[in-house]
Amino acid sequence: MSGLQTTAPHAAPAPATAGALLARARRARRLSQMDLALETGISTRHLSFVETGRSRPSPGLVLRLCEALGVPPREADGVLLAAGHAPAHRETPLEAPAMAEVLTALRLILARHDPLPAVAFDAAWDIVMVNEAYGAALDALLAGGAEPALGGAAPPHLALLPAPRPNLLRLLCHPAGARRLLANWPEVARALIERIQREARLPSADPDRQPPLAEALAQPGVAALLRHRPAGPAVPLLVPVEMPRPEGGTQRFLTTIATLGTAQDLTLRELRIETYHPA
Repeated sequence: MSGLQTTAPHAAPAPATAGALLARARRARRLSQMDLALETGISTRHLSFVETGRSRPSPGLVLRLCEALGVPPREADGVLLAAGHAPAHRETPLEAPAMAEVLTALRLILARHDPLPAVAFDAAWDIVMVNEAYGAALDALLAGGAEPALGGAAPPHLALLPAPRPNLLRLLCHPAGARRLLANWPEVARALIERIQREARLPSADPDRQPPLAEALAQPGVAALLRHRPAGPAVPLLVPVEMPRPEGGTQRFLTTIATLGTAQDLTLRELRIETYHPA
């Protein structure tokens, strides 16, 4: 019998159950089962049964638990699917004709912020639309090779960028990217990476939509930003964006990120509009 395989091949890992996903989100929030049960109005015993797979949660309970845990809508749909239910949210591509009115409104919002930079991102921090001020910097980064896969052609301003789109994390971490333009690149890069890590409590329902975090951390000097963090608060209250002036000194901006609060579509709920303000 020599030469025959005597051990079974490694099986692919089973997909996470809804209970396991909810338990992971609860632990990430550092909540006890009792804390979460009290917040959502169910018994600790029932919550324990859900997390261990002994009880199948209803769609309403899944959404209630996800809301209490701050789970984003797309990930909440992933928990619903894991529990054997249909997703709760629809999703419309930005390129669809139904999005024409939304894109017109987005173009108006960004255009009115000129001559200060403004930009819209999707959930993966891909750049969806830029105004003229932000577009000038984006053009320079792409021409310098910050997104090699996209080439150096300038994208349109105040229009929906065609896919594949530039990604903020790549632009920020690539050696030819925004680190050349920012006087406080370590602080800005660290703040974005830590935000993305906080947002990654649950695996996305669509892995292709996750930001390219592993790719960014592999760029020179990026992983060291997290290993050698300056002493101070765990999360800074504010991280300004500082850009050198041609005549000397730096120009400081504070940025705000807005979302579409009443959107019922996943694509629209995940849009982020970042605007720059002199500090």
